[in-house]
Amino acid sequence: MLLELDNVAGRYGRNAVLHGVSAAVGAGELVALVGSNGAGKTTLLRVISGVGPASTGRIRFAGHDIARLAPDRRVRLGIAQVPEGRQVFAPQSVDDNLRLGGFTRPRRALGPELERIYALLPALAARRRQLAGTLSGGEQQMLAIGRALMAAPKLLLLDEPSLGLAPLVVAAVFRLIADLKRAGTTILLVEQNAQAALAIADRGYVIETGRLVLEDTGTALLANPRVREAYLGV
Repeated sequence: MLLELDNVAGRYGRNAVLHGVSAAVGAGELVALVGSNGAGKTTLLRVISGVGPASTGRIRFAGHDIARLAPDRRVRLGIAQVPEGRQVFAPQSVDDNLRLGGFTRPRRALGPELERIYALLPALAARRRQLAGTLSGGEQQMLAIGRALMAAPKLLLLDEPSLGLAPLVVAAVFRLIADLKRAGTTILLVEQNAQAALAIADRGYVIETGRLVLEDTGTALLANPRVREAYLGV
């Protein structure tokens, strides 16, 4: 497995949020993590990326024990996170936002990587000199994803990529995620839109009050009566 969590606990501020989480993501997989607000989804991503430290437990990534590594060290190993709410650098241009995402890359690699991202996200190519804060919500989400891809990650962490977006934009975001998966990107996707997330996921986990309570293929979880009632409104 590319990523393995063993009995991980984590906190958000002073509050214990994660309790004995054990999970894994294999290379090339798209794994969805679904659950209600406050269940611990974002905290789990923060623990993996190092933004929020694990209280206890082991985290292994690409053969390395990363539980005590600083966030920038984890980026250099190949973990990139797209945070909830996008968090682009509003006063900076689209081009500068993307370049900042490639801070771990050799300078000579940035130009070709920028062109690859612009080819993947052509709407951004037309706005490369535009300030990120003037983009629409959907464009900012694409920029946040592009910025993470500039690090050439082995694992892409996506936190609520559909949050606050119009339905047509949400569909475009999920098409992009599915395209990235088909291209071989390993993805851990946190998403309240359980229907859309599980529909494109190889596997999924359901988290409740900081504990993983279900694990199965995306298809099986979509058909699970407990998931359908609690998260799909069926």
